[in-house]
Amino acid sequence: MSDDADVSIETGSTNVYADLGFPDAAAMLRKSQTVSEICRTIKTRDWTLETAATELQLDKSELYRITRGQFRSFSEAQLREWATRLTN
Repeated sequence: MSDDADVSIETGSTNVYADLGFPDAAAMLRKSQTVSEICRTIKTRDWTLETAATELQLDKSELYRITRGQFRSFSEAQLREWATRLTN
């Protein structure tokens, strides 16, 4: 990179989905925070995805997709319910 290159830096908000222009940014942020909670609980309990899936009565592949960020098709309520079930 040369010294004369123009570099533009923008300060983002606290919501990456809004910064990227998603129309449902607030909901996506809440979902991602809930999924993070699910992942933390699984890790804290030192569970495998298979164990967590059994606890949640989910298919392991479904839980795998959720924990890898593919949660758009799930409702906030469903994700919140799973997070609550894992912490009880």
